Amino acid sequence: MDGNEVGGGAGAGGAGARPVAVDVARLRSLARSGVTADLDWRLDQLAAVRDALVRGEAELTRALHADLGKPVAETTFFEIGVVLSEIDYVRRNLARWVRGDVVHAGPAGWPGRATVERCPLGVVLVVAPWNYPVYLCALPVVSALAAGNCAVVKPSERAPASGAVLARLFGEASPAVVVAEGGPEVVREALAAGVDHVLFTGSAAAGRAVAAAAGRLLVPVTLELGGKCPAVVDATAHLPSAARRIAWAKFANAGQTCVAPDYVLVDEPVVDCFTSELCRALRAFYGPDPQASPDYGRVVDERELDRLAGLLDGHGGTVVTGGRLDRADRYLEPTVVRQPALSSPLMHEEIFGPVLPVVGVKGVAAALAVVGSLPDPLAVYVFSRDRAAIERLRRGTRSGGFFVNVATSQQGIAGLAMGGVGASGSGTYRGR
Repeated sequence: MDGNEVGGGAGAGGAGARPVAVDVARLRSLARSGVTADLDWRLDQLAAVRDALVRGEAELTRALHADLGKPVAETTFFEIGVVLSEIDYVRRNLARWVRGDVVHAGPAGWPGRATVERCPLGVVLVVAPWNYPVYLCALPVVSALAAGNCAVVKPSERAPASGAVLARLFGEASPAVVVAEGGPEVVREALAAGVDHVLFTGSAAAGRAVAAAAGRLLVPVTLELGGKCPAVVDATAHLPSAARRIAWAKFANAGQTCVAPDYVLVDEPVVDCFTSELCRALRAFYGPDPQASPDYGRVVDERELDRLAGLLDGHGGTVVTGGRLDRADRYLEPTVVRQPALSSPLMHEEIFGPVLPVVGVKGVAAALAVVGSLPDPLAVYVFSRDRAAIERLRRGTRSGGFFVNVATSQQGIAGLAMGGVGASGSGTYRGR
């Protein structure tokens, strides 16, 4: 997953050259006043953010189309709808979550009692990527506000239209949220100003840089990174539905989704049938010419197009469908590559685009060997009706989440924690 890096100075909240440090100082003063810890205040801020997103939906839709060619349906459901559902879920449950947990004191504490209280941290820096510019800015803000914190939000400069709209909407919604527009230097300035936590979504390389910079200041971090999320399809799976779900999960947002299946491992006896069903699903979703489809997005910029074109060169497999590129339109046709070399960059680097390798394997053991040879992913998807095989794959893999007969739908489940493990991230957010 692409993201931001660490650097130093920028404007905030649409205020041009105003230093981020000024906004951090104001937010810290607000947090230390105690007002942000008040339950009713938190609920009011969440309601105001919800109202702002609803009010700005048409403007956000236009901005997302300008940045990513994002279809209206994807904006309505993924970018805005999921955030609204999360706000509603949090507001329904927050009063119960903020209560302290009573711990049995035992003889050592008699006659008193012990309680674990959840206290706000203060100011949270949210560093968001370009691929879901609204969703991945707004969802961490919901978590920060619900926990009684203020937030400095750094959207990606590679989605400038979306960032500008969010700056205005958040600025109107809550005094506890500031959007700092600018390049990667904003992150270093915010860290130097003394934020209390960093919630970063982006690439593993940028995540390491952010974690290192924050670590020098003893600022804790939550990292949601990327990785090659596998889908494993065995011979017992219902192939038409598996193919449709994988195709939808992979090619939504033109493949630029951190939890999208990055490659598919298929039992050899059914790999031909699965590949045919996958191509059939793509035609059903996007028609004979995906470039003309209102439901198919665009690659964010030429830099990403060049990277993806490089992955399609010398992979050693067969392009079953797709592969056409139109640089002027930032378009890469939905592409399926059959049996690329396992040693190729296509099978080692996170693709993060509309290219899906399909590899035939000899059963669960071979699938586990391929998955285990790569860094831990954000998600593992298994399509099977064999409970023993599912359990073997669950126990034999390590990931941020393990999902059976679905793909990426976990992103729409309000309250379900998000996070990775190992190279795909550390810590979680969302829900309680």
